[in-house]
Amino acid sequence: MTTLRDLGLSEYEARVYRSLLATGPTTAKELSRASDVPMGRIYDVLNGLQAAEMIRSQNASRPKKYAPIEPETALDRLLEDKRAELEAEMEQYESAVGELAEQLDAGEPTGEQFWTVAFGPENTVELLMERMAAATTRIVMVAPKPASQLDLGDVSERMADELQAALDRGVEVSILASEDLIEAIPPEVLRRYNRGVLSNPKFEVRATDGVEGSFTLIDRTEVCIDVPNPLAPDEAFALIALTDPEFAATVIDEFEPSWETAEAVSLEN
Repeated sequence: MTTLRDLGLSEYEARVYRSLLATGPTTAKELSRASDVPMGRIYDVLNGLQAAEMIRSQNASRPKKYAPIEPETALDRLLEDKRAELEAEMEQYESAVGELAEQLDAGEPTGEQFWTVAFGPENTVELLMERMAAATTRIVMVAPKPASQLDLGDVSERMADELQAALDRGVEVSILASEDLIEAIPPEVLRRYNRGVLSNPKFEVRATDGVEGSFTLIDRTEVCIDVPNPLAPDEAFALIALTDPEFAATVIDEFEPSWETAEAVSLEN
């Protein structure tokens, strides 16, 4: 159950505020008795509640009396304070991540081979997005019609986000797609691309016939290869992410002639 403490009040502050709602305007002494907050702490608690604009005081009365702010208004104030606190924490975390990214720089690839495999449509998409996020210079994608189990709209939206982030980092993006894939992209996704990646000169899509296999090349060092289900070729089975600069160089050599002869297409809709 959510409590006032979840929004930032101490146990004593929560007790005093609830007691004030029950008693109405009253003195510190009465509040101490009603809330079971020690008299030696009651004024500190009341000052904290006033600072949070949860209560009001009647200074003209002797002894001074206190009254609660209406719960809806008081909770809105607590929520705003909590939101500001979380935003400040998020800024600190973002700054810390930036500093750590510099400290944890992986440096240049060593040329050693390394591979990872993800199985199933969801896991393959997750791995592909992860590897695209690591790109620093160029992303090359060869894409036929997508696997039947994938939600093309959802995958295209996620792809648009990742491509936009890559372009913002200065990464060049080249997509060689089948006509079937381009025709299958939902109109709302095309509009999303129109508002974002299509306006970037580093982004280009070309179409060609006969695209069967699917792969994504990352920075001329890593190749992500889609593996179809051998018993149902239109379904995704696995994704192999292979880091091997020599193999990647061979792939790009095979890709470039097809890219040069492919027809540039516009995704404007």
